Amino acid sequence: MTRSHVVLPSPIGDLTVVAEDGAITHLLMDAAKFRPADPDVFGDAGDPADEPFAAAAVQLAAYFTGALTQFDLPLAPLGDDFHQRVWALLREIPYGETRSYGDLARALGDRNLAQAVGTANGRNPIAVVVPCHRVIGADGSLVGYAGGLDRKRFLLALEEPAADEVGRLF
Repeated sequence: MTRSHVVLPSPIGDLTVVAEDGAITHLLMDAAKFRPADPDVFGDAGDPADEPFAAAAVQLAAYFTGALTQFDLPLAPLGDDFHQRVWALLREIPYGETRSYGDLARALGDRNLAQAVGTANGRNPIAVVVPCHRVIGADGSLVGYAGGLDRKRFLLALEEPAADEVGRLF
């Protein structure tokens, strides 16, 4: 088991990408609310030219320019079964669209799970790539984001042209 990390610059601040055995386990914003305190989570400094770091750098750069709408990276987020189910649902939210915590709870089969969905969403270890920023309050408000609401606004605004385009199609 080999764990390493690289730090990539982005328009929302530095992003720390952590990988283990070739799969991304964490993508953390520099000011993330739940950034791990244990340095062992990060492992040694990695080589940005190695995979999956090189692919992450290319895909994140393309995402931030609006050229990429879906990531294709090897992911291995660490979490229990419920968290994994929520994070899988997050990956299904299309670029430029949003869902509420209640929408995700209903997709899991129990609308009463909205608060638990919110907790799992906030604990998402792979920001941006697993798009927890696409989850909003039932009334359409921007609520809770481990990276801060300014970053959430930025990411949603970045994807907004796609949302406008979808709206024009229907």
